[in-house]
Amino acid sequence: MSSFRLMLMLSNSASKIIRGYVRSFSPHKAIIKIVFFLYQNVCNLARYGQRSSSTVAGTEKGEDSFLKWLLLLIPATTFCLGTWQVQLFVKSLPFDFVVETQKPIPLPVDPMEIKQLEYRRVKVRGHFDHSKELYVLPRSPVDPEREAREAGRISSSGESGANVITPFYCTDLGITILVNRAYVPKDKIRPETRIKGQVTEDVDLVGVMRLTEQRKPFVPQNNVETNRWHCRDLEAMAKVTGAEEIFIDAVSTIPGGPIGGQTRVTLRNEHMQYVITWYGLCAATSYMWYAIH
Repeated sequence: MSSFRLMLMLSNSASKIIRGYVRSFSPHKAIIKIVFFLYQNVCNLARYGQRSSSTVAGTEKGEDSFLKWLLLLIPATTFCLGTWQVQLFVKSLPFDFVVETQKPIPLPVDPMEIKQLEYRRVKVRGHFDHSKELYVLPRSPVDPEREAREAGRISSSGESGANVITPFYCTDLGITILVNRAYVPKDKIRPETRIKGQVTEDVDLVGVMRLTEQRKPFVPQNNVETNRWHCRDLEAMAKVTGAEEIFIDAVSTIPGGPIGGQTRVTLRNEHMQYVITWYGLCAATSYMWYAIH
């Protein structure tokens, strides 16, 4: 069997398999089935070629040998992909193990660099402009223990309030950014109810970098006129306050001010599923290669 005919049969088989599974609900199942059946077809074709007539076998012995070692590329590739997913999984460990143990870095001003630093701790020095506070509401304080107890309930017993977003002038950088000073209860939303926390002198601040967020379905539109915000729209917030489109969640709390450390992490981590998928394919295809050759 010539290499051209072998590759033609493989191509036809591959197209049928891909058409059959490209609409699969689970991408992991589709990947497993496509790779597994492709590899099985190639191995069967190679074994069929080895059982051909002695004349043909003698002529194409070199081609069969080449194909035999070429098939090792599949387990080798899936092993590399699995290792790559392990590295991504480590980088996306839970917030408690990564973000809270990070050493704060100076705030960068390069927009491209900032986009790569979400959930990264940064440090700045400067002062607040309390005259341009923004209020994101309704918000409740972050309490993992309470949220775990109330998981699945239709209603929540937690108190409701707002997050206070305040422009912050960075004296060392010469720019104004947005700082989520975080949670205040309903009766503390108005600035005059928390005078002690409205500091005006320069302070050192550590915060967690955040990017803009898309408004979810059924979430009301932000109302700039009434200063009622429901999602973190950096472009609109920066335009209203005259700040740069740089946003951080304050980690600490200034006495008498909003309660800091309210960052909610919403990471979708599917890396472990892909680790199992790729390493499983590596093991399966390696065994198939060994059993046949």
